[in-house]
Amino acid sequence: MKDRIPMFVDEAKIHIIAGSGGAGCVAFRREKYVPKGGPSGGDGGNGGHVIAVADRNLHTLLDFKYKTLYKAGNGRHGQGDNKTGKSGASCSIRLPVGTVIKNAENEKILADLVKEGQQLIIAKGGRGGRGNARFVTATNRTPREWETGQVGEEKYLLLELKLFADVGLVGLPNAGKSTLLSKISAARPKIANYPFTTLSPNLGIVRVEEGKSFVVADIPGLIEGAHQGKGLGIQFLRHIERTRVLVILLDLTSNLERDYKVLMKELSSYSRALLKKKRIIVYNKSDLIESKDISLLSNEKSSRGRLVISAIRGDQLEQLKRDLWELIQESDSISDDTRNRE
Repeated sequence: MKDRIPMFVDEAKIHIIAGSGGAGCVAFRREKYVPKGGPSGGDGGNGGHVIAVADRNLHTLLDFKYKTLYKAGNGRHGQGDNKTGKSGASCSIRLPVGTVIKNAENEKILADLVKEGQQLIIAKGGRGGRGNARFVTATNRTPREWETGQVGEEKYLLLELKLFADVGLVGLPNAGKSTLLSKISAARPKIANYPFTTLSPNLGIVRVEEGKSFVVADIPGLIEGAHQGKGLGIQFLRHIERTRVLVILLDLTSNLERDYKVLMKELSSYSRALLKKKRIIVYNKSDLIESKDISLLSNEKSSRGRLVISAIRGDQLEQLKRDLWELIQESDSISDDTRNRE
């Protein structure tokens, strides 16, 4: 029986329609002994909104591949006796924390759901029309004017999920990212000795010591041309945009200079901002070569340092966890300083 591949979906396109407002009413009071009562037409109810809600219990956009239409309720028409029509029910769409909502026509960002419980109206319902009671003037005591309700907003949206993690593992296929994640956390990604074993991002919680932990994301391996759509990497590069620290994982049995240049090129081509993140170069698979054969890069000036490990044997993994924790704290300090200056 084949292993079941988890259905991680981080992109979707949906169609949303807010409710239209109800029409106003034309009516006049008809009471005993008051043959010519005044206008009593009530207003129409407002249309319901479409509301996005961030939910930390959701981790994929899979549901939005099957259901793509979301519609709020229309407002009811106004009635006599100055009765306002009932407003339409709003439609709440629950989305994973980290979802970016864009207008499908121009890809303008409408919302970025970064906090649990965050709510935002992404399509406004139409206002209900006014009834004739609203049109009374000193010269017109029996108006017959009324308004139709406004049409609710209608949009096509692009949903993009960007995972939240403190550290992002970046490397070529088979560099050992999944093995490393499985050794330093409780995550159990699929591991095999062939490219593209990882078909979706994996998250793991790394515990350094009591009260100190952080989240690491392992994304599918990058290949040359990933930023142009080659391989699987382009689908998941967005998931390291929110990380604070990058681990550049290199395979010691491969060509280090070439692999490093490929990774840096793909990161910069996707987003120059990725190169501004704190990073550490980690050389993996030291168990497969002699220590005297290890040649470290000499032109990397932006990283905190370099570390030689064996993910499968466990060499230097505790040191790696401590180094990453310190980098995360440094990143937090820089962010606080930046906010204070602003």
